[in-house]
Amino acid sequence: MTLPLFGPDDLPEPPSPAQAAQSMPPGKPRLRRPVRDQVMVRWASLDDLLEADHPVRAVWAAVCKLDLKSWLGEIKAVEGHVGRDATDPRLLVALWTFATLKAVGSAHQLDMLCRECLPYEWLCGGVSVNYHMLSDFRSRGGEKWDELLTQIVGTLLATGLVKMDRVAQDGMRVRASAGKSSFHRRGTLEECLEAAREQVETLKRLAEEDTGELTRRQRAARERAARERQQRIEEAIRQCEELQQEREASAGRKGREARASTTDPEARVMKFPDGGYQPGYNVQFATDTGSGVIVGVDVTNAGGDGEELPPMLDQFKERYGRVPPAGLVDGGFATKKAIEYAEEHGCTVYAPIKAEEKKRAAGKDPYARMKGDSDAVAAWRSRMGTEAGKLIYRLRAQTAEWVNAQARNRGFWFMPVRGQPRCRNIALLFAIAHNLVVAQRLRAAGG
Repeated sequence: MTLPLFGPDDLPEPPSPAQAAQSMPPGKPRLRRPVRDQVMVRWASLDDLLEADHPVRAVWAAVCKLDLKSWLGEIKAVEGHVGRDATDPRLLVALWTFATLKAVGSAHQLDMLCRECLPYEWLCGGVSVNYHMLSDFRSRGGEKWDELLTQIVGTLLATGLVKMDRVAQDGMRVRASAGKSSFHRRGTLEECLEAAREQVETLKRLAEEDTGELTRRQRAARERAARERQQRIEEAIRQCEELQQEREASAGRKGREARASTTDPEARVMKFPDGGYQPGYNVQFATDTGSGVIVGVDVTNAGGDGEELPPMLDQFKERYGRVPPAGLVDGGFATKKAIEYAEEHGCTVYAPIKAEEKKRAAGKDPYARMKGDSDAVAAWRSRMGTEAGKLIYRLRAQTAEWVNAQARNRGFWFMPVRGQPRCRNIALLFAIAHNLVVAQRLRAAGG
């Protein structure tokens, strides 16, 4: 039997960590430092790197179910013929949809994210994109974005997830991509136009005289920029004339001279919720109160909402073949002409009575028929005096204003593009992204 060298009482007391540190000889600390030039092999695909429940997967799945024949029909590269393969429009729609949900509105920023951020890389799947392609696809979509919104809402209507019995409409002011200093009167615009024409002619002459200083692509880019500026100024003069005629027709006399922007001629200076006046657009969203799905979109340069209800009803008729039985709007929409137009087309308007408290304080019944009221306007006043009418109108805030808040949270404060048609594409894209998210939730709740 082997005896231990030390007994239980003879074992030395172990040193404390502080004593052990003091007894160690001084030396250089050992550190873990990054080594970035070492070759590493990772056996993982983009699909493996992305979480299984990442939201971008749901966006891609939703976009893949859409019918994009309008985009596909424009592609000239087909099997059996020469030509470079086209980028799948499903990819571009998915990229812009996911970017919109993440408050990304810049094509340059989206281009960078496609190279540096895993969810966007996963969407691309090795397909290269650039900001020119992304910007052109979004801006030139035109009617195709409109058709996509109609398709999404139409599918939800067919499955019963959207009833469109009551629709709430509201407007929101969105800052235009133009500064106050870009607005000029007719005389100044004509001077700018003359200078722009001279610049175009000068660039053409220099291109013919000196072909070695700049490359052909650089010369073409400069000439194109000069021509586009000339076109914007010409459009600004036209817009200035129209605005001046509208002012004179409404006031009945020649008032203050109108101005238009050389940067975004269709933008207008309008009052914003903070009380300030800025160049902007009036974005109109119409939302189904039962589901929260956006069923109508429009972008105007009108400073008020008094004339925005009839065009939206016309849009419903064109998109879905019918108008909603009830329309919920705030007091800015409730003009006599708008109420009468809605009643003629089978839509009952629910909107607050103007100056209701003042009329009551003066001893007048705000819900009684007034002199000059048509039957439709008188019925509206009476309807808003009932508890049922007031209860229905309360649905407006929790739908229309909620949609506006969602758009603001997704960065819809400024227009990243110029021109009313392109700005409308931006609004449609926000509606499409919103509806895809809401539709997923509705389908999940419906089983």
